Amino acid sequence: MGKALYLECYSGISGDMTVAALLDLGADHSVLDRVLKSLKVSGFEIKISRVVKSGIDACDFDVVLDKEHENHDHDMEYLHGHHHEGQERNHVHGTGTAKNHHHHEHRGIKEITYIIEHSAMTENAKKIALRIFEILAEAESKAHNVPVDQVHFHEVGAVDSIVDIVSVAVCLDDLDVTEVIVPVLCEGRGTVRCQHGILPIPVPAVSNIVSANHLYLKMTEVEGELVTPTGAAIVAAVKTKDKLPETFEIQRIGIGAGKRQYECPGILRAMIISESTEQAKGRNPKAENQETKDTIIKMETNIDDCSGEVLGFVMERLMKAGARDVHYVPVFMKKNRPAWVLNVICKEEDMETLQNIVFEETTTIGIRYSRMERTILPREIRTLPTPWGEVQVKVCTLDGKEQIYPEYESVAQLSKEKEVPFVEIYSFIAWANKDKE
Repeated sequence: MGKALYLECYSGISGDMTVAALLDLGADHSVLDRVLKSLKVSGFEIKISRVVKSGIDACDFDVVLDKEHENHDHDMEYLHGHHHEGQERNHVHGTGTAKNHHHHEHRGIKEITYIIEHSAMTENAKKIALRIFEILAEAESKAHNVPVDQVHFHEVGAVDSIVDIVSVAVCLDDLDVTEVIVPVLCEGRGTVRCQHGILPIPVPAVSNIVSANHLYLKMTEVEGELVTPTGAAIVAAVKTKDKLPETFEIQRIGIGAGKRQYECPGILRAMIISESTEQAKGRNPKAENQETKDTIIKMETNIDDCSGEVLGFVMERLMKAGARDVHYVPVFMKKNRPAWVLNVICKEEDMETLQNIVFEETTTIGIRYSRMERTILPREIRTLPTPWGEVQVKVCTLDGKEQIYPEYESVAQLSKEKEVPFVEIYSFIAWANKDKE
């Protein structure tokens, strides 16, 4: 079973903060070291240490560059405009060159893909790293009106950013993280200096990533850039959910330090979490033989100008996206118009996704919802033998007695394969298990 990771981005997020937080969570230093040594990239070494940020102990991940590769990404005076002539922050841009970098180091997505593919990373880690770079390339392509394959990276193609992104991918893979929850990215305000001059915060690359990947941004009063393009791209590449469970247990905590000095603490807190036992029990097939309570959301909307084809498609999309149930009720609305009431039953964490599908696919402009309590019988899925083959059944327990319900899809598939009437298989299961009740 993979783990669920919650990233608390109240002080923003950057590549080095993320690596540090994941290392603090327990990602294997030796695994990371082996991969970084395999990269066809030179001019760096890494330093992992402990620092104190606003009184909080945190892990610090630092990519130490040689003089040829050094940039000004953490030089606060420089970032806010007090800089010497000729110094430029190594930000991503189109086909030009940076003053502090030799031309052969302006790597594009093709060169970066080669570096990743020829490293000692696992296939899963490679996939994560490449996805992060693709998201960055797309964002910069849009910002500078340059085709993706012609985007030459400075900040991202610079050694430290390659190391940061590769390290994030390796650590996520090593921790066996399969679910990542990021409710919001907190961003600062003002301006920041980059290769093109002074840019507003959030910088165009971050704005493009947030827009293209449906991330949630919260602007704060902090003066400065809290969310870097690399940080935003990491979230866009790995996030699976926007909402935390209503209640959860924290299994491990990792705190990663940022380099820049702002009013906020400058840390990224990462947590490995699990749903609390009480909440999870309603969905646990091995739960005790008693009813459990939980909360469900019912959404509904009236639709009087959609075709049957559209409604059928919407139902299919909603079910695939996590709806527990979807149904339509025929009604007559104002002016005696025949219409439908669409009902969607779902868990609260899926509500936003399903709501967006209804708005995208139908003509409705408003959705009502109510929060309901429900009682659930303990249930589990089992496989039972029949004369024609095995089928799946749902087994519910009430007062110590088992009630068996054949799963439609499983019975239907067997019926088609063996050319046996559906009702014959269904009836056999009911009869064969009658004496067991």
